[in-house]
Amino acid sequence: MIQAAFANNAKTILEPDDNVIGLAVAGSWLTNEMDEFSDLDLILVTKENISGDKAAMLAYAKKLGDLLSGFAGEHVGEPRVLICLYDNPLLHVDIKFLTLDECDKRIETPVLLLDKDGQLENVINNSIAKFPYPDLQWIEDRFWTWVHYMLTKIGRGEYFEALDAFGLLRMHIFGPLLHVQNGSLPRGVRKVETELVAEDLEDLKRTLPVYERRSLLDSLRNSVSLYRKLRSVLFNDKVQLQQKAEQRVMLYFDEIENRK
Repeated sequence: MIQAAFANNAKTILEPDDNVIGLAVAGSWLTNEMDEFSDLDLILVTKENISGDKAAMLAYAKKLGDLLSGFAGEHVGEPRVLICLYDNPLLHVDIKFLTLDECDKRIETPVLLLDKDGQLENVINNSIAKFPYPDLQWIEDRFWTWVHYMLTKIGRGEYFEALDAFGLLRMHIFGPLLHVQNGSLPRGVRKVETELVAEDLEDLKRTLPVYERRSLLDSLRNSVSLYRKLRSVLFNDKVQLQQKAEQRVMLYFDEIENRK
């Protein structure tokens, strides 16, 4: 596949570089789920920290192929990642730039393509990968305020703003919690079409409105129902429920819904 060819070529290019400690690959490569639509997730480990130097990051990216575009991942909270689009072949490649002492904190264990002096293997063998799971209290503390916010936007007729908020609920609440319920890693809404049971997928689809007041309100009702359903299954008694906020917001829901 083109991803494997790119990765192996990157190894050959980077191996003579004295600043390079190693190169690893993560993402769908690890689970043998890579197909023609998959990105390639590379981890480049260097002696000098270059993740804060965009020019240096781009210089490395340009060595690896016909770079069309490259930008840092601040918008996803990861400025150490350079998000790249290559041509010949057309391929999306994410390159994470790390130093050796940053490699012990990871969400998965990568496959090593290049490991000078066994330094990466040593770090990996002496640390544990830990994937971040949803903070249930964080979710409960925010959910009802978000519902109220969406009701105010629907009430005012700001439907695009409300539509965007549904995406936030799916990305940060429903997708992760449904993944957990189905025994898969909580990667937002990634691969929900294949990893959720049919009933859960149908519940999630019912949170998809169109640009119309009735549809927005119905989808928000469905969102509340889905949240309560997930909460009843996944939350334990350590999570403090925001019952007062829930009751007041649902009364406001009725008020907005009954307006002509």
